[in-house]
Amino acid sequence: METFYIKFVSQDFRYYFCRMIDDLKSILLKVHELYMKYGIKSITMDDVAREMGISKKTLYQFVSDKDDLVGKFIDNEIIIRQEEICKCFRIGFNAIEELFEISIFMNKIMRDQNPATEYDLKKYYPHHHQKIVKARREGIYNYILLNLKKGKKEGLYREEMNNEIIARLYLSRSESIHINDLFTIEEFTSIKLFIELLTYHIRGIATDKGIMILNKKIKELETKNNNL
Repeated sequence: METFYIKFVSQDFRYYFCRMIDDLKSILLKVHELYMKYGIKSITMDDVAREMGISKKTLYQFVSDKDDLVGKFIDNEIIIRQEEICKCFRIGFNAIEELFEISIFMNKIMRDQNPATEYDLKKYYPHHHQKIVKARREGIYNYILLNLKKGKKEGLYREEMNNEIIARLYLSRSESIHINDLFTIEEFTSIKLFIELLTYHIRGIATDKGIMILNKKIKELETKNNNL
């Protein structure tokens, strides 16, 4: 009888826990929509509850306050980006194709980003802003390291280059373009700048075999863009 009770409670708890997780994901999905459209500062807990069709009391079952909500929103954004990048690893692209696909995904994130969201996060929630900056830096650096090792193994990148230095240079270049005002967000996310950035990076590290694949990918991307 006691064993049955423990099993029953355990199953019931798992169902309740999974349901809570799904409900929280739905809330964070709606929060993403609101923050990307209106920024963070102007969206209140009342707004989130109303948009979700739930009471504030129910909302507070998932988060303790707005700071906690913003923190969970940031954690969820980091997880989503990591999962999307991991998909590219599993598909079976070569190193250059992989770099193109992940760069296209990151370019889309930049294009969809509301500048007000970034501004609000940096000004009113600096501890959460630092978290996403740290995750972005570590993610880019570690991904480029893996990509460089893969490219060398496939004969697409030069064997003699220093992986750590190249990864740090790539990260530094990415951050400097992102934070300065030399390019507007439209220019920064344009197909023209996208191709130039990848060409600049890949031509400096690629073998002849790698450059052939690079040229092929550029033609494919330009053709696809012209047909839109």
